[in-house]
Amino acid sequence: MKLMLTPLLCASSLLVLTACTMAPHYERPASPVAAVTSAEQQNAATAADLAWREFYHNDQVQKLIVLALENNRDLRVAALTVEQVRAQYRIQRAQLLPTLNATTGGTRQRIPAALSETGNSYIAQQYNVGVGISSYEVDLFGRVQSLRQGALEQYLASDEARKSAHISLIAEVADAYFTWVANAELLVLAENTLAARESSYDMVKTRVDAGLASELDLSQAATALHTTQIEEALYERQLSESYSTLETLVGMPLNSEELKAHWNSDSMLAEFPEVINSEVLLQRPDILQAEHTLRAANANIGAARAAFFPRIALTASYGNASPEFDNLFDSGTRNWVFSPQLTLPIFAWGANAANLDVANLQKDINIARYEKAIQNAFKEVRDGLQAQSTLSVQLKAQQDLVSATGRSYELANLRYERGVDSYLDVLDSQRNYNSAQQNLITTRLNQARNQLTLYKALGGGLLESPSVQ
Repeated sequence: MKLMLTPLLCASSLLVLTACTMAPHYERPASPVAAVTSAEQQNAATAADLAWREFYHNDQVQKLIVLALENNRDLRVAALTVEQVRAQYRIQRAQLLPTLNATTGGTRQRIPAALSETGNSYIAQQYNVGVGISSYEVDLFGRVQSLRQGALEQYLASDEARKSAHISLIAEVADAYFTWVANAELLVLAENTLAARESSYDMVKTRVDAGLASELDLSQAATALHTTQIEEALYERQLSESYSTLETLVGMPLNSEELKAHWNSDSMLAEFPEVINSEVLLQRPDILQAEHTLRAANANIGAARAAFFPRIALTASYGNASPEFDNLFDSGTRNWVFSPQLTLPIFAWGANAANLDVANLQKDINIARYEKAIQNAFKEVRDGLQAQSTLSVQLKAQQDLVSATGRSYELANLRYERGVDSYLDVLDSQRNYNSAQQNLITTRLNQARNQLTLYKALGGGLLESPSVQ
């Protein structure tokens, strides 16, 4: 019985000889931005915990986000990529343990007389059955362990990439919707302006026919009319393009009759403090993805270092062998094979050293990418916070400007009808009023974009409903 277990016991004893990985000890790189703290820093951290249904109060936006999360192809690819990398990690993890296979087979061979010990030809046959381990690498220097750790970090990085895609998709859907709403409002404004300028043109023509206005006034009215027609065509095209963008993000055709264009009167995002703690940004999925990629590169250094040391491959089997199939399990047919193989690298023309250099350089590259990701995140949040207050002031001033230019346009019309001013004054007032209205729509869009960008920059968008504490 002891002889029967000898090969498998030897194999098992080698399994416990595996050593720790030779990868360097991982240390998170120092943050490339100042670690600013504030008594209000906890408020900034709550953005990632704020569910998108709480942030986007607009019912239409919520419906579009739900459709996009179900149908968007980019998000589907990101999710499938996670599953693929997870399967690859499971494959790599399986290399840490030997693969036990059950085998059976048989051979039948004619031995010619020239090769026969008796001088006569004969038929030789052999049958076998058993279990065995084939080419299992005993991980004495942690090469396989380092590869497994690298595969794990790649899987975690892919999952963080999926989260980033999720957050980005929600922000892109909201941005596309608000862009479509803005273009719809600009088109309505252009249509109203066109109707007003058609009326003005008719009025000026009547005055010219009556000798109360000049041909110059009529030419100026016609110029303004054609300019507005060009603007209307432009906004129609922009509206169509923004609608197509929205459909692409959602991943399915939309019903234009059900899609309502309206702004939400409530604030979509609570005020954030002007000072944040940069440590909050380290929990953003894109930064976590960069760090997991860096950890994977660190693990690859261990695998590259281990390549300089010997490798032991183990092959072992235990079973029965017999020249007759009917006697395969009879007494005296047991056999075993134990075949370890040692491979010692002697001269590889510098390949192992070059692989180690590549691994070290890849780590340095990923350190730079990790630091760049932090810098970009900090800039996004800082710019969003700075724009938050200025956009509020700009929006209020733009609303006042619309009121002022509207009143000026009314007065200019009255003065022209009474013959006090020329029609050029009316056109200037009308142009200023129209421009102020267009800028008001654009400013409102910019404010909405800044709010959703700030929400995204602080890691918001993963949760659909409030988390249960």
